[in-house]
Amino acid sequence: MHAGTQTLSPTEQRSAFARMALGALGVVFGDIGTSPLYTIHSTFGDKALAVNEANIFGVLSLVFWLLFVVISLKYVVFIMRANNKGEGGIMALMALAQRGARDNLRLKHVIVVLGLLGAALFYGDGVITPAISVLSAVEGLKVAAPQLEAWVVPITIVILLVLFVVQNRGTASVGAVFGPIMLLWFGTIALLGIKEIIDKPHILLALNPYYGFEFFLRNGGHGFLALGGVVLAITGGEALYADMGHFGRNPIRASWFGMVSFSLVFNYFGQGALLLDEPAAIDNPFYRLVPTSLLLPMIVLACVATIIASQAVITGAFSMTREAIQLGFSPRMKITHTSRETQGQIYISWVNKSLLVLVIAAVLGFKTSDNLGAAYGIAVTGTMLITTCLALVVQRRLWGWSRAAVIVFAVLFITIDVSLFSANAIKIEEGGWFPLVLGACVFTVMSTWRKGRDLVLRELKQSGLALEPFIDSVTSHPPLRVPGTAVFLTANVNAVPNALLHNLKHNKVLHDRNILMTIETLDVPVAEYGERAEIVALGHEFYRVLLRFGFTEDPNVPAALQTCEASGLGFDMMDTTFFISRETVVAGEHRGMPMWRDKLFAFLNRNGVPATAFFHIPGNRMIELGTRVEI
Repeated sequence: MHAGTQTLSPTEQRSAFARMALGALGVVFGDIGTSPLYTIHSTFGDKALAVNEANIFGVLSLVFWLLFVVISLKYVVFIMRANNKGEGGIMALMALAQRGARDNLRLKHVIVVLGLLGAALFYGDGVITPAISVLSAVEGLKVAAPQLEAWVVPITIVILLVLFVVQNRGTASVGAVFGPIMLLWFGTIALLGIKEIIDKPHILLALNPYYGFEFFLRNGGHGFLALGGVVLAITGGEALYADMGHFGRNPIRASWFGMVSFSLVFNYFGQGALLLDEPAAIDNPFYRLVPTSLLLPMIVLACVATIIASQAVITGAFSMTREAIQLGFSPRMKITHTSRETQGQIYISWVNKSLLVLVIAAVLGFKTSDNLGAAYGIAVTGTMLITTCLALVVQRRLWGWSRAAVIVFAVLFITIDVSLFSANAIKIEEGGWFPLVLGACVFTVMSTWRKGRDLVLRELKQSGLALEPFIDSVTSHPPLRVPGTAVFLTANVNAVPNALLHNLKHNKVLHDRNILMTIETLDVPVAEYGERAEIVALGHEFYRVLLRFGFTEDPNVPAALQTCEASGLGFDMMDTTFFISRETVVAGEHRGMPMWRDKLFAFLNRNGVPATAFFHIPGNRMIELGTRVEI
């Protein structure tokens, strides 16, 4: 696949690396990069914390050390090592952890549950990120022109509508400007912070972790609750890992350590320095840093930055949905490729419409970024806790870390994750219920689909005829053979496909060549060329063909069949007919799942994209035969 690749000169390599780092700046860091818009305000906003020097130093110390320990140490140094052939994200990590638990079925089941919970919370993040980001940017109008406060929510909704409506056009056309815009954003927020720090340099004393410990000792329960606001500083940490496959680990690390981390710290400390002299600026400390003459341009820049941050999360939801479909946790959906050059740029209409409805509902329901803060934190911290747990399995079972090293990692990061999650869980009534309800719905759908598919396969296997005796019988008493190749899709490699039986029963014929094809999704992003197809000759012109795809690939069956020619099994698509068995699922009493889950699965099965469209099988080369399955 890489034949003809040229070796780049050192100068070209540096140039390519710089472009990747700039691209990462535009896509990966949009979420965490816009956190200064609302973090400090949300931490103090409920009036439980007095805006005084001791609390300002304490909050800044916590922000700095969370950025260092959770983002720099946990994600950038450790978690990003857990790449699944270059891919990252909760689904890729789940597949990686499953590989390390193949000899332990109970652990494997726990890993699947954790992975689905993490994915479910990620969708909650995908709803809340656009809502809180764009809303917090537009709230700058309340500083620039207080009389426009009533227009904040309507303007936010208009921006979000435009953002989601243009998703089907893809991000390729605007992706080139994401990096420069975010470069301008990070440079601007850094300068705004530095300006205040120069006036009050003693604010840098907050880098001392003592102020963070002292903050908890002095404020007690209120200090613990303040973690629910402080954690907003690290929202977007998952994006560093999830987008690793697009840009690579090293460009992301270079962007983080080279610019993003410094810009964030400068801005947070600049806000703190401002609050030392002007406690009243807590109403919106980010925009209060901006000179009045530059306020409107800054609001525009903030809106663009938050749109970019939202774009990254939305496309991440598309990518995760495709991975869930391939790994068998979601019904098939229509996937549209928006770029001829980049495989990862996809659009899923159903996901886009669902996110749009939920995002607008969140804006209308919560109305301010303050109210959304509680909902945001619980989604983020829940996903981070699950990522840590899955990483422990990878470290122990795949990397071979010692038990002591794993325990040290677990104690440090699980303690932090649990503390952050607990601080946000207390705010369930204030909005934390929102991502939990969304997550519960997504988890129910995913787990029901996986269990339902297992039940369908079990029923088909129990009712199927053994393959080898069937081949022997049709050889002993041969039916009429007709020219051409018949391909039968089947999930049970040892049984006769129902479509073949129906064809033989009703048409009384067999084709000259019969292919029993099974499609397998691997626990790696992309299947190697050599493992794409496996062919087994069963005799008498019957063949078993196993096609393998990675969980980020587009499963194009006709294209994959062309690779079989190297093994002596060529295909002429004009002389090939695909026979598909479409199962009609009906709910049965007490057979595997509660009745309501049986009905949910049957509904999902009816409304999923047919296998023919999903696997790119030409409609004029396909015959579909129905099968009734009771689960």
